[in-house]
Amino acid sequence: MKFKLIAGAMALVMMSGAAAGSAQAGCVGGAVVGGVAGHLAHHHALAGAAVGCVVGHELALKKKREREERREEKRREWLAAHPGHH
Repeated sequence: MKFKLIAGAMALVMMSGAAAGSAQAGCVGGAVVGGVAGHLAHHHALAGAAVGCVVGHELALKKKREREERREEKRREWLAAHPGHH
């Protein structure tokens, strides 16, 4: 039973992460994983889901910032290599 629950939760996390790279998707994925972990830790599913949502949201925002920084760095490199193009 626990295996099916964990497998289902992981499938939902993967689908939500693939569907959107937003902080909201991070919250949903984190809530699923946190809920499962909380349930397995003496029936604290709601607390686990809440904490998982916060953690997932923060991780998604961090990834978004890193992605934007890489994109900006590549833009600067291209502009430096191609003077006269704005």
